[in-house]
Amino acid sequence: MDLKLGGLKVLITGASQGIGEGLAHAFANEGCHLHLTARSAEKLEAMASEIVAEHKVTVTFTAADMTEDGAVERIVAEAGEVDVLINNAGVIPSGNLFEIGPKKWRDGWALKGFGYADMIRAVYPTMKARGGGVILNNIGNGGEVCDPQYIEGAAGNASIMAMTRALGGRSLEDNIRVVGVNPGPVDTSRIYNMLRKWADTEFGDAGRYEELLERYPLKRPAHIHEITDLFLFLASYRSGYTSGTVITVDGGIASRRSVV
Repeated sequence: MDLKLGGLKVLITGASQGIGEGLAHAFANEGCHLHLTARSAEKLEAMASEIVAEHKVTVTFTAADMTEDGAVERIVAEAGEVDVLINNAGVIPSGNLFEIGPKKWRDGWALKGFGYADMIRAVYPTMKARGGGVILNNIGNGGEVCDPQYIEGAAGNASIMAMTRALGGRSLEDNIRVVGVNPGPVDTSRIYNMLRKWADTEFGDAGRYEELLERYPLKRPAHIHEITDLFLFLASYRSGYTSGTVITVDGGIASRRSVV
């Protein structure tokens, strides 16, 4: 299937690891030029060199903490005109309401919750002026499951889901599509860190985290390509009538009403 993505400019936040890194490689493989952002200049520089060597596309980057004043504006200015924005930065901590204090809660939302809104606010007007574009929000199925042991993530993800639907419901009037993706567990370091924490809570032994994998569909988390391939399709013209919706890829976990 020819997605006709070649030559597009894609801005990816949180690009230095996990799904963000997978997205960078996936879009570069389709011939897209990239602007990547994350905190670590060292990781971004290494990624850029690797992607340029392998895919012969242009890769620029901005190393920045998006929660700092002026960081979003600098990222957008250095990225220049983009066709696709992928909001991916930020990890909201797990834990119940009494384990997450007020400061930790606010810090958890600063990058993922507020950061997504700030990036859209900065990029949307330029996309509109250029005639359109695509905004994809990587959210997470925690906003559907509402597990009390992931209460901050449940609340944060649910709010981003609502923002995606609210903005995307009218954005095609500006020829801009806004779509969300809710991955469940994905084969990255983050999911194993979370499983270790849950194993410590449930079994009193973080080393028993692999037992929790038995509860997942197919007894495994999703492969990264099972997530990134969907992003490629959603960014393409073949998905040109998709906006204001959120697509869940979690093997059916949300329908079970439990994260694990």
